[in-house]
Amino acid sequence: MLSALTELAARMRACDVADWDRVAARFFDWATQQDLRAAVRAYLDGLAGNAAAAVTAKSRETTTHFAWCLLDRPEDGFSFWLHEYKPQQDWRIGYADSVHNHRYHFCTTILRGRYVHERFTADVDPEGTEIRSATLLRSGVCGTGEAGMMLSEEFHRIPKAEDGTLTFLVKSRAIQPWSLSYDPITGTSRRHVPIEQRLGQLARHI
Repeated sequence: MLSALTELAARMRACDVADWDRVAARFFDWATQQDLRAAVRAYLDGLAGNAAAAVTAKSRETTTHFAWCLLDRPEDGFSFWLHEYKPQQDWRIGYADSVHNHRYHFCTTILRGRYVHERFTADVDPEGTEIRSATLLRSGVCGTGEAGMMLSEEFHRIPKAEDGTLTFLVKSRAIQPWSLSYDPITGTSRRHVPIEQRLGQLARHI
């Protein structure tokens, strides 16, 4: 995995990460040439000491999956992630299964399993803080080996994932200060501000 990650990182550093179409082209070309499941397995089997601590320190649990941070160097304009989807029965409403965007652009490929992927258009208020409505554009099932790209201003959701689904992602740095999510059943919109941006406000709330 080290050599595979090193190769991908070199490709990412050699292109303008502000041009995500070009980033995506390099990622898709790289992903089709790798046995990614074997590479990720070997990488995880080899983690120990500080390397293992670095992965767990930046990883997190969401209501629908575990987001494992495989590579995140401050000097890079990108980071590498592995998303391990929980069994469907363990999902709690409000994350991947909501209509949402992301603060960052990303490319992804499915290492194992499959999920239902839906893309939406969203009517967002002028301040960009609330989704007023969302309209389904298309829906389909994505399986092992398929790859895709999402920009920070695009909206999607994953309402279902096969148990054991794993995806590998390359994320840009944050493009937006927050992301939005929307429940089409209740019409509830939420704004998600990353915790690091709230530190400066914390003392005022005490």
